[in-house]
Amino acid sequence: MRICVILEGCYPYVTGGVSTWIHQYIQAMPQHEFVIWAVAANSSMRGKFRYTLPDNVVEIHEVFLDDALKQTKHARKYRFSAGEIDTLHRFIDCADPDWETLFRMYADDRIDPLSFLMSREFLDILTNICEAEYAYTAFSDFFHTIRSMFLPVLYILHTEIPKADLYHSIATGYSGILARLGSYKYHVPYLITEHGIYTREREEEIIRAGWVIPAFKKFWVRFFFMLSAGAYEKASMITSLFPGARAMQIEMGCDPGKCVCIGNGIHFERFRDIASKQPNGYIDIGAILRIAPIKDVKTMIYAFSRVKERVSNARLFIAGPEDDTQYAEECRALVKRLGVRDIVFTGPINVIERMGDFDFTVLSSISEGMPLSVLESFAAGRPCVTTDVGNCKELMSKVAEDDDFGSAGICVPPMDIEALAGAMTTLCIHPERRYRMGIAARERVAKYFLHEDMIRKYLDTYDEVFKRWQESASV
Repeated sequence: MRICVILEGCYPYVTGGVSTWIHQYIQAMPQHEFVIWAVAANSSMRGKFRYTLPDNVVEIHEVFLDDALKQTKHARKYRFSAGEIDTLHRFIDCADPDWETLFRMYADDRIDPLSFLMSREFLDILTNICEAEYAYTAFSDFFHTIRSMFLPVLYILHTEIPKADLYHSIATGYSGILARLGSYKYHVPYLITEHGIYTREREEEIIRAGWVIPAFKKFWVRFFFMLSAGAYEKASMITSLFPGARAMQIEMGCDPGKCVCIGNGIHFERFRDIASKQPNGYIDIGAILRIAPIKDVKTMIYAFSRVKERVSNARLFIAGPEDDTQYAEECRALVKRLGVRDIVFTGPINVIERMGDFDFTVLSSISEGMPLSVLESFAAGRPCVTTDVGNCKELMSKVAEDDDFGSAGICVPPMDIEALAGAMTTLCIHPERRYRMGIAARERVAKYFLHEDMIRKYLDTYDEVFKRWQESASV
């Protein structure tokens, strides 16, 4: 089978949890061919892969959203029908557009992306929405915001569509719409896997974003909800990592009958024989993550500065790539300003080789799904301190009715410096508690989070997707 996996902002350009997951996922299915359809923000990333693609990746298609803003081709005039105008109005108003009509216009008819955005019809639609919702906002700000918002979508609808037997999007958003587009073009099914809930993550980013004009933040949120709703609508199946995420998908309009949970899985055998750390006079804490705002490394640094006041021999190793160089520099500057000792930025590490150096691990994210770094720490018998995001609380305590292994770590509210410091301090000064938690952690992973079990469930899901597709086609 030829499977097109569609990814946004991660593999193969960026290392991290989702990228590692998809890389291992493809390797675990050598019986299938894979096409990578990669969506990224900036064309400067073209061809700059951080992974050696597996042998069963037969094609890679790259789409860069900023290429949409570089178009210089003069838009040809196009006579829009009344139905198309209605669809375009609903599209610009983020109000459940007819995506098949958009596909027919921009994929089948190959209208260039600027045809509509340079038309009188676009200006009329924009004027109507602005008068109704933004009467006291400068029209020029509204015009440029909407144009920059919708041009990339129309651009990706206009791109070449790789052929496949099945489209599998690892998010909603732009990649989810591309999955639906591929399904429309070649009359094959598609499914969606969400590691985090895309719309919620974008909403959090927009609320904090300095580049978004405050008056338009709600509109940006509506835009991303519209993309996700369009992706959910025609998917044969939609997977999530844990029941709480599934509930959020259903709350946002997913058909419960399409939604299933498939948790992450790791190669347990690679970690299970990592021995307890040999005493060296220090309590060594590992933070294995991408240095990025969503990981909230600054809160971790503040918290560790409190830990050092109570545990003088504690050390923190912040291990991972610095993909956001500005944020990484801000973190280093914060360490210097606080004058806190024993924080080491290691850069990327070989997790299997270095996990044995840590007494326990910490993750201070403001958004997660089911972090692979936590599962890997567990498999090595290392308890964790995490924030209460995604599935972390359940991972620390109980993931199923028959899970009686006990606590595998401590979960605290996100962005709570004192709570995070207190939890880290507790594990520093109670080695016997760390040991008991480490045993529980390893046993939990061995029972519930094996990579081979995860792959089997996805293969079963592919079979179910085709079954449902065939049944719907025969109706």
